[in-house]
Amino acid sequence: MGITMNAADKDIASLMRGIGVAARKAGEALACASTTAKDFALRESAASIRTRLREILEANALDMKAGADKMLSKALLDRLMLNEGRIEAMALGLEAIAGLKDPVGEVMAAWERPNGLAISRVRTPLGVIGVIYESRPNVTADAGALCLKAGNAVILRGGSESFHSSRAIMESLAAGLAAAGLPAASIQLVPTRDRAAVGAMLALTEYIDVIIPRGGKALIERLTAESKIPLFKHLEGICHTYVDKAADPDMARRVVLNAKMRRTGICGATETLLVDRAVAASHLPPIINDLIEAGCEVRGDSEVMALDSRVTAADDKDWDTEYLDAVISVAIVDGVDEAIEHIRRHSSQHTEAIITEDAAAAETFLNRVDSAIVMVNASTQYADGGEFGMGAEIGISTGKLHARGPVGVEQLTSFKYLVRGSGQCRP
Repeated sequence: MGITMNAADKDIASLMRGIGVAARKAGEALACASTTAKDFALRESAASIRTRLREILEANALDMKAGADKMLSKALLDRLMLNEGRIEAMALGLEAIAGLKDPVGEVMAAWERPNGLAISRVRTPLGVIGVIYESRPNVTADAGALCLKAGNAVILRGGSESFHSSRAIMESLAAGLAAAGLPAASIQLVPTRDRAAVGAMLALTEYIDVIIPRGGKALIERLTAESKIPLFKHLEGICHTYVDKAADPDMARRVVLNAKMRRTGICGATETLLVDRAVAASHLPPIINDLIEAGCEVRGDSEVMALDSRVTAADDKDWDTEYLDAVISVAIVDGVDEAIEHIRRHSSQHTEAIITEDAAAAETFLNRVDSAIVMVNASTQYADGGEFGMGAEIGISTGKLHARGPVGVEQLTSFKYLVRGSGQCRP
């Protein structure tokens, strides 16, 4: 017996199909839109966000209350929360994206064949992008702006937790599009919390060219299993910081504390600290003390526990856990080779860092660690498209095809080959 679709599901499927049709039409127009029009839309959106600050805060207050009532974790509430500083950061992000070079039409390479054919490889928009994300309402602005700058239409499906906040931000993006005379469907926000909308979106193969998921492991697993559309995966951020035997102890203390505790709920937060056995006795106790005094729970192996009675025992699950909270797992390793092996077994291939003054150890770490972002003497919290000079990002792609690392405007383009001849016929 076949599976029947109830009336509600049919309505959702019809809604999503309509959104897809409109997005495809808008994408065709955006592919030829001028840089001036796109940048004007982004700047007007930023101005609208500032003008509508109070409305956005009021909408966010509704989401925060609902989140508290649902007993969301502290980390999720932090991701959900907007204040004046975060809203201004959204506006600045839009302006930064407007200031970026337009990738569309960029000649990536050009050459001439002996037969006189002139060939060039030129950046083009992907077309229509679907972005499915959880909790963080600022993704509405970042994703909408990046897709627009790269000449793509975008369908945004925010999490139910940020429903009111995302709608308020979307109104500012719509104002920017209208001011620039760009199609209203260039940026669309799915107007329902119904989970069936996600399934319907994943089936829009005629209209959506790529899906970018941004959320927890459960979301990524669901989309990987169900999507009929290619994905740019943003998997967990199980990030590591390794303190090498040649690390400056003061630098190690500063960087580790920042990497873990600056914002514990972001994907670039360090979740596991590895320390070379040669300096564990000297370097690790002050780091542990800094973390505990900052309110972080430290879980360690037996050697780590022996250094501080406040450390609790880590189990096998800890090395594979993205805490997104004030918790860190700590292990002592025998040098850079063992640190790399630990990372290879447990990393989500997001971001890893080494603290060292030894150039050879740094190069070994950079060359052998196979993650999207690999750092030397810097906090993993810098794993961010804005900090990379990309204006903003949709996410950190942990896959290896097409886009890897921060997904900015260039990563939201493809390319085509333009061939110019003078009547050549192939013999």
